[in-house]
Amino acid sequence: MAHRAPGLQSSRYGDKRCLAKSRKMALILRFEQLLLFSLCLTLVPFESNADLSLIFGNMTLFNVNFKSPAWLGRSIPVSNNVRIDSDVDPNILEDSHLNTYGLIKKYGYPAENYTVVTDDGYKLTLHRIARPGATPVLLVHGLLDSSATWVMMGPGKALGYLLYEQGYDVWMANVRGNTYSRGHIKYTHNHAKYWDFTFHEMGVHDIPSSIDFILNKTGFPQLHYVGHSQGTVVFWIMGSERPEYMKKIIYMQALAPVAYLQHCKSPVVNFLAEVHSSVSFILKLIGVHEFLPQNEFIVMFNQLICDETTITKEICSNVIFLTTGFDKSQLNETMLPVVVGHAPAGASTKQMQHFGQLRRSGAFRQFDYGWLRNHWRYNSITPPEYKLENVQAKVALYYGENDWLAQPSDVEALSLHLPNVVSQHLVNYPKFNHLDFIWGVDARELLWDRMLSNMKSIDREQLGDNLTA
Repeated sequence: MAHRAPGLQSSRYGDKRCLAKSRKMALILRFEQLLLFSLCLTLVPFESNADLSLIFGNMTLFNVNFKSPAWLGRSIPVSNNVRIDSDVDPNILEDSHLNTYGLIKKYGYPAENYTVVTDDGYKLTLHRIARPGATPVLLVHGLLDSSATWVMMGPGKALGYLLYEQGYDVWMANVRGNTYSRGHIKYTHNHAKYWDFTFHEMGVHDIPSSIDFILNKTGFPQLHYVGHSQGTVVFWIMGSERPEYMKKIIYMQALAPVAYLQHCKSPVVNFLAEVHSSVSFILKLIGVHEFLPQNEFIVMFNQLICDETTITKEICSNVIFLTTGFDKSQLNETMLPVVVGHAPAGASTKQMQHFGQLRRSGAFRQFDYGWLRNHWRYNSITPPEYKLENVQAKVALYYGENDWLAQPSDVEALSLHLPNVVSQHLVNYPKFNHLDFIWGVDARELLWDRMLSNMKSIDREQLGDNLTA
């Protein structure tokens, strides 16, 4: 009886493993392509009153047979040596490839970065625009975003730089799983167990660990907190589950605050909420645990679609608008290559599933594992709601009428559950959407100046309290 040589047998098994891995990677890439391309079908420049039911009603979009554009199936080499058109500012193309530290250094600000290890082993990156001796402020980004969001629009147009110029020591968080925080003391980011988290773990572990690091480094007993979107979600969770951290907060300013999603109007988010169980099952089956990381396809999308000089730049803005609300006048389309160069920055599929659960349930509660696992984990067949009454820090809520994710009615419902809301402001511009809070052309005049005034007022109050103590 013939026997295969051990080397040949090992090689053949290795080939099978390679083939399985290749197929898995192909499925991952195809899923990302399908997701982004399905959004890109909006070639028409929609207005805010567009009848989106014509596209998304009854999910008819996915019953249509269409021919994929040639570039979708073509292999396109990706390189850092991007072609620079004569009509495009070289600074914009350079900024789309620089990391947060590089952006801060490029524009002459004092840049620092630190690694924080959480109590459950995740390695996070903190970026800093350093002003030692000044009051620290922690900026926490939203879903699929990173610390770059606070600086990528450049000096005079980014909140991170503005806060520094107003005399603050600026710290920018990166939650687990994003571009800058993909380390763990035990698992690699390719391991399924690495991705077993939602924003719950960020609120319980990431934000408290970041706060402790900053206060230990600076010697201050408290800091200011500014959160956008998911950056507010994790704060509410920290307050609910670790209320002792509320004493470490001077003032929490919530931009586009999210907790309840009952009235969410985003067709993209609502679609994901409807199909999250099926999609999550499929992704888990094929071993996909990360949602929309920065990878070669995203860079390719940037190069082909979002260049200001191409006729397809409308696709880029429409993808954003379909998710967050239409406001063409506040989106600087020249900066789209920079935006897509830094976002999406990755999330876990479980994280996306949790958001889908919030949308479907209308409640702000922990992850739903199904009645059996819920009973084992929570001693209840339904997940417990977060205890918003524990969020005792001073809170300011800022929201927009045209924000499809953080709808005014949902923000107002949130305000009724928070015990210490000291300011609640609907931005005085009817088209202000979810991303205008951080990238809006007129964000400073419409919002940031008010925020800074509120911060300075709280600082003066605190100084007065300290003097009379």
